[in-house]
Amino acid sequence: MIDLRLIRDEPELVRASQRARGASESVVDDVLRADEARRAAVSRFEALRAEQKQLGKQMPKATGDEKAALLSRTRELSAEVKAAEAAAGEADQALRRAQLALPNLVEEGAPAGGEDDYVVLREVGTKPAIENPRDHQELGERLGAIDVERGAKVSGSRFYYLTGVGAQLQLGLLQLAIAQAVEYGITPVITPVLVKPESMEGTGFLGEHASEVYRLEADDLFLVGTSEVPLAAYHSGEILPLDGPLRYAGWSSCFRREAGSYGKDVRGIMRVHQFDKVEMFSYCRPEEARDEHLRLLAWEEEMLAKVEVPYRVIDTAAGDLGTSAARKYDCEAWVPSQGRYREVTSTSNCTTFQARRLNIRYRDENGKPQTAATLNGTLATTRWLVPILENHQQPDGSVRVPKALQPYLGGRDLLEPR
Repeated sequence: MIDLRLIRDEPELVRASQRARGASESVVDDVLRADEARRAAVSRFEALRAEQKQLGKQMPKATGDEKAALLSRTRELSAEVKAAEAAAGEADQALRRAQLALPNLVEEGAPAGGEDDYVVLREVGTKPAIENPRDHQELGERLGAIDVERGAKVSGSRFYYLTGVGAQLQLGLLQLAIAQAVEYGITPVITPVLVKPESMEGTGFLGEHASEVYRLEADDLFLVGTSEVPLAAYHSGEILPLDGPLRYAGWSSCFRREAGSYGKDVRGIMRVHQFDKVEMFSYCRPEEARDEHLRLLAWEEEMLAKVEVPYRVIDTAAGDLGTSAARKYDCEAWVPSQGRYREVTSTSNCTTFQARRLNIRYRDENGKPQTAATLNGTLATTRWLVPILENHQQPDGSVRVPKALQPYLGGRDLLEPR
C-alpha cells in the first residue's frame, strides 16, 4: 500500500497517478475520508479513556452525593468507552480496506494509458526468414515434445503434457536460468505453491487479479500464479540487514485460472492453467530500486540472448501495470507463426508497496526501521518453449537447439521429428 502520509500530504500526486492508469481518482478521496474518520474515532476513544482514568483517580477521595455521581458517570463511561473502542477498530479496518483498494503510485516517466500504449525501448536480434512457419504445437507434436490432446483429456482445456525432448527442453531452460542466477550471487529457492490469504493479499493479488487465482476453500489456501508471492512473504514481519540488495530466484509450478481469456490463445501452450517458472525477487532500499530494476531487466535479456531468440523490450503503460507495480518492463519474443512479438518476461519495481503490506523493513544509518522496496522479474518459464521451437525450426520440421541448451539435451544440436 502507499504511505498514508504521502496520500495526506500530496493527494494530487496520487490522483495524477490514478489518471495515468486510467483509474478512478475517487479512491484517493475514499482513503482521505477514511483517514479522517479513523482519526476522529481514535480521538473520541482516547478522550473518553482519559476521562475514565481521571474519574478513577477521583473515586477514592469522593464521599456521599459526589461519589454516587462519580459511580453513575463511571458506569456510563464504561459503555461509552467500549463503544468508542469498537468504533475506532471499525474505522481502522475501513481505512485499511480503502488503502488496499488503491494501487501503487506510478513511477515518473512510465507511459500513461492502457494496454496498447506501451513504448518500445529496443528490438534485439534478427527475425528468421521462415516461409510458411509451423506453430509450436505442430512442431512439438512432430517432435513428441508436446501433447495437448491428452492434457485436455485428463485435466481439461489449457492443460498439456511435455514429453521426451519437450520435458528436457523445459528442465534445461529452467536449470540454465538457475545457473545464471547462481553465477550472479542470487540464492536459488524451491518455494511452496500454496500460500495463506495474507501472503496473497500482501503481494497485491487479491484485488483486481482475484479472479485469476485458484483458491482451496476447504483449507483457506491459494495456489500461486508466480513464486513472487511466497518470495515476497518469505521475510514478512522481519527487519532485514540490507547493506545491499537481497536476491532470490524461485523455481515453482504456477497456476492461473485465465479468467476472461475465453477464445484467446487456445492453441498450444501460450496461455495455460499450469506452468513452471524461475522468478527473480529482490529486496533493497527504496533509493536503490530503480537501478535494481534495470539490473533485473539486463539479466532477463542475457537469458534471452542465450536461447537465441529475437525480442523487443517495452516500457509498459500505467494502465497495464497491475496493482503492485510502479514501473514494468516486458521482454517480448518474436513468434514467427503469429508474425508478432509476445510477452515472455516481465520485471516490476513494486517500490515499498508490497513491503508495507507485509511489514518488511530494514534499519537506516540511524538505526531507525524503514520500509524496504521489492522487485521481481521472470528469468525463464514454460512459455519460452514457444519462441524457442518456432524461431529455430527447419524446413523439414526439425528444430535447432540453442548452444546454451545443448548440454541439457545430451549434447544434441538438432531435434528431429519422430
